[in-house]
Amino acid sequence: MGTLYPEPPSLLQDLKVTVHSSSLVFPSQENERKSMFLSNIDQVLNFSVETVHFFPSKKEFPPEVVAEKLKHTLAKALVPYDFLAGRLNLNPQTGRLEIDCNAAGVGFVVASSEYTLDEIGDLVYPNPAFAQLVCKTWGYILKPDDHPLGIFQLTSFKCGGFAMGISTNHATFDGLSFKHFLENLASLAADKPCLAVIPCNDRQSLAARSPPQVPFSHPELLKIPHGQESNLSVFEATQEDLAFNIFRLTSGDIANLKEQAKATSGAAINANTRITGFNVVSAHVWRCKALSCGADNNMERLSTILYAVDIRPRLKPPLPSSYAGNAVLTAYATAPCKELSEGPLAKLVDIVSEGERRITDEYARSAIDWGELYKGFPHGEFLVSSWWRLGFAEVEYPWGRPRYSCPIVYHRKDIILLFPDINEGGERGSGVNVLVALPAEEMKKFQSLFHKLLSG
Repeated sequence: MGTLYPEPPSLLQDLKVTVHSSSLVFPSQENERKSMFLSNIDQVLNFSVETVHFFPSKKEFPPEVVAEKLKHTLAKALVPYDFLAGRLNLNPQTGRLEIDCNAAGVGFVVASSEYTLDEIGDLVYPNPAFAQLVCKTWGYILKPDDHPLGIFQLTSFKCGGFAMGISTNHATFDGLSFKHFLENLASLAADKPCLAVIPCNDRQSLAARSPPQVPFSHPELLKIPHGQESNLSVFEATQEDLAFNIFRLTSGDIANLKEQAKATSGAAINANTRITGFNVVSAHVWRCKALSCGADNNMERLSTILYAVDIRPRLKPPLPSSYAGNAVLTAYATAPCKELSEGPLAKLVDIVSEGERRITDEYARSAIDWGELYKGFPHGEFLVSSWWRLGFAEVEYPWGRPRYSCPIVYHRKDIILLFPDINEGGERGSGVNVLVALPAEEMKKFQSLFHKLLSG
């Protein structure tokens, strides 16, 4: 139960990628130039998100054909997604970031690797070398303040397979809206008569109220000292040497955690508690992380876990699911280490579930208004970042579904990543991989707790 994911015997450090061309792709039709308002959620997400999508070879779609088709398709996609072809701009009057929808274009890179797709190894195991498949900077062509909000890289492998690496500024999309963008890209590439999802680009829907109203305390948010706005980010990088492990939970392991939570429920949980896969995995990871980090000396220490919640269906009226910006808020769960150590799993699942239930329309509006007043960031012991069920690998392109889709991973002590697994048959299963980076001694404790507590 809960096996360690084995490191591939030969993890390539260099994929030997050669860039053949770099260009800008512009919208295929002219749109009216305008400034796009960015919500207070968008405002704090001014950093790049990098994903890579691996495709096996397909005779009808060799990489050079896909590259041309993708470039042509992007031009069409930038009409409904005009903001992606724009540039981030700081409005001097308001002091707010906004997007100048100026049709300045997205980056497009064509590259090749000297390896076959099979030779680069296990795609599920996060290889730092995968960063070579995504272009992150464009400064050698444009001025520093003229950076594309999206850069697409098509890297071919010797076998005829290829990788589509995408870097986007997080202010443009959250996970769901990026999935919709990929679905629309696939639809346009297949020459379908309409988009899969018509994007809703009205971000005024998440504007703060005037005047702001903050009836909740928001311990999950941290105020930024005046004058330090440009020096902080959502989570600061650590200089510590970190050990790195991936813990694989099969669908059977997750079912066992659910049964463990149900068996210990009794009076420990609220009638509205949702014993979901995400909630039980997060509760399990939370207790392991908290108890591995100095809890021996202070069992009364409060531990806080953060995780994202989609607010689209929670607002009144609900936001359309097609809302194309960031519509997620950071939920939190807090408990003393003693409770994490001694309490039944059901209680911890209830606390995680409560964090999700807390985010009502009133709470979400309060958090957005809090951002208007304090321009702060999420704040907690660590964040669970879940790519588990975003479904990027389920998108059907003319050249087929990806063999695997994943984020480019950077080892961070304060972020635990959940990402999908591929089962032994090569098909997409419902298992999950848990990526953890901790100092060596803490990792030993985490690993021991992970297996011990998983067995109940």
